Amino acid sequence: MIKGRCECGSVRFEVNAVRQTVTVCHCSQCRRTSGHLWASTHAPFDSVKFTSDSGLQWYASSTTAKRGFCKTCGSSLFYRMNDEDGIGIAAGCLEDAGDMAMGKHIFVADKGDYYPVPDDAPVFRQG
Repeated sequence: MIKGRCECGSVRFEVNAVRQTVTVCHCSQCRRTSGHLWASTHAPFDSVKFTSDSGLQWYASSTTAKRGFCKTCGSSLFYRMNDEDGIGIAAGCLEDAGDMAMGKHIFVADKGDYYPVPDDAPVFRQG
């Protein structure tokens, strides 16, 4: 069982398994909500069990997706498309990510001007 949480612990969850690769999104929306980049793995939504969700707040960031964050400490935790059965989980909130590895960088065409194009995984100008 993989455990995850926000900084203050108001949101805690467990998930049986996550995708073993991390996708890093460089789009402007992900940069604004995370403070830099959004690095996430993925799992089926019904496999996520919340053990504490008193701080969990969902924000409709577009007409097609929402973001889950802790309303107490501000941790950016989840990304979920409205019509998808899965959920993006911030890689940094997992307590033991196991053998996860960098998988790809997406929306690099929108990356910030203050850092170079990454070269640690495949790069896609769009999603």
